[in-house]
Amino acid sequence: MELNNINNSNNGLFKMQTANKWIEESKMKPIPKMLFSEFWFESELCILFADTNLGKSILAVQIGDSISKGESIKGFRLEAKKQPILYYDFELSDKQFENRYSTDYQNHYKFDDNFIRIEIDSEANIPDSTTFEEYLYQSLEKSVIKTGSKILIVDNLTYLSSETEKANAALPLMKQLKALKSKYSLSILALAHTPKRDLSKPITKNDLQGSKMLINFCDSSFAIGESSSSSGVRYIKQIKQRNTDDIYNAEHVPLFEIDKVNNFLQFEFIRFGTEQENLKQYSSEEKEEFNDQILELHRQGKSFREIGRTLGVNHMKVKRFIDKQ
Repeated sequence: MELNNINNSNNGLFKMQTANKWIEESKMKPIPKMLFSEFWFESELCILFADTNLGKSILAVQIGDSISKGESIKGFRLEAKKQPILYYDFELSDKQFENRYSTDYQNHYKFDDNFIRIEIDSEANIPDSTTFEEYLYQSLEKSVIKTGSKILIVDNLTYLSSETEKANAALPLMKQLKALKSKYSLSILALAHTPKRDLSKPITKNDLQGSKMLINFCDSSFAIGESSSSSGVRYIKQIKQRNTDDIYNAEHVPLFEIDKVNNFLQFEFIRFGTEQENLKQYSSEEKEEFNDQILELHRQGKSFREIGRTLGVNHMKVKRFIDKQ
């Protein structure tokens, strides 16, 4: 086979060259720096997911604040330089955001001007020939061009696509984010929800809505869990990584408390622990009651998936239990 004529013309969708050529070109690019220790590196599309009210937005703002000031979060590493970040806030109103970073709307926390918060303009007119989601992506691209920012935090994915739990909606969503990342050499942290889950089980990639498509297309992912052994305590666990080893796994999760320090709501590092010690432990009475709930919902004609969603467990666990009866 003649390899001397390999080039990138007439290859359709593909860019083709020898492995050595790829490496030579890659050597000219900078080594990705940490944005939040080993959880998130430069040039990554990273997904942070958790159940509602566990503090995803609080941690995301804290990470953005850290990058915008060039100051690492206590106990974790920041290698990137101080720079602008774009925080797309599709969760809180401006007044809710103000309240979170003040005391009764007084003595406000002072963000760096590098922290640029963005929300939907309710008075904006969407062109007739464009869908809301298409216009949203166009606006995302415009904000990147206008500011020159290389760091994006999207809170949250549900706003970009209302059906992220469905594979056919998740796929184009991730393709668009990856295309945007590649086109402008961006680092993107996208927040996502988990359905109701069994708190006695470790967090896995299957807990993310639309998990297969979202996890397959992202570069890295980490999740927030709630400790069942200590009230108010959260832990963070690596779910997927490409630029590093599996550092923050089930045997080594950082534990936090959420506190407002100097009018800045934040995750405060406590110590490292294991995920197992923070999972819910069911008594024999609770297990019996749980099984009774499965049987009752099954008698009502609920499907395995409906029972699973109601009780926060995988539908296959429901099926296995019913099959044994």
